[in-house]
Amino acid sequence: MKRIPVLIVIVVALALTTAAAAAGVIANRGHDPWPWMGPSMMGSGTATSEPDYLVEMIAHHREAVAAAGELARSDRPEMRAFGESIVVTQTAQIEQMTSWLAEWYPDVSTATDDQPMMRDLTGLSGDRLDRAFLQDMIRHHMAAVMMSQHLLWRGTAHDDVAGLARTIRDDQHAEIIQMQRWLTQWFHAGWPMMGGRAGGRA
Repeated sequence: MKRIPVLIVIVVALALTTAAAAAGVIANRGHDPWPWMGPSMMGSGTATSEPDYLVEMIAHHREAVAAAGELARSDRPEMRAFGESIVVTQTAQIEQMTSWLAEWYPDVSTATDDQPMMRDLTGLSGDRLDRAFLQDMIRHHMAAVMMSQHLLWRGTAHDDVAGLARTIRDDQHAEIIQMQRWLTQWFHAGWPMMGGRAGGRA
């Protein structure tokens, strides 16, 4: 299994959608902001089956949980609370997806060849920690949104998995909007384009 290939057309379109939502254009949470993102718009390396999605999303969540744990050192209460929320929410989702894999797909390997999308945050503090986290986690969330929408277009074998994919897609889309607001408010930073493993300066 491979990480989602970087398709600039998807990144730009998702960025525009998120910017519109942040401006209040997409006000209804029930509205699907990705009606155009069908299978033809997604990369061939995206998880194409329910078990592939579960395996890849578990690995993806584990990286997010580890990075979010570093925010316990943030000077900003908003960031500490945000980190705690990610740890709690995604840890619970990891446990649920792991249970489903064990129950429905016991013979599926859980090994992945995913490359890290988050830089090492252990040596960062203050503004450098917050800015690096926001820049990298926006990209990280964008990947999860695309993975989830792709699965929903492909279809699932279990309604519970479809429900989780919609939750991940919608919740992380909302979090992308919030993180972009913080980047703008605190650092006057623009939209961080997606480009594989993060490596920009904090």
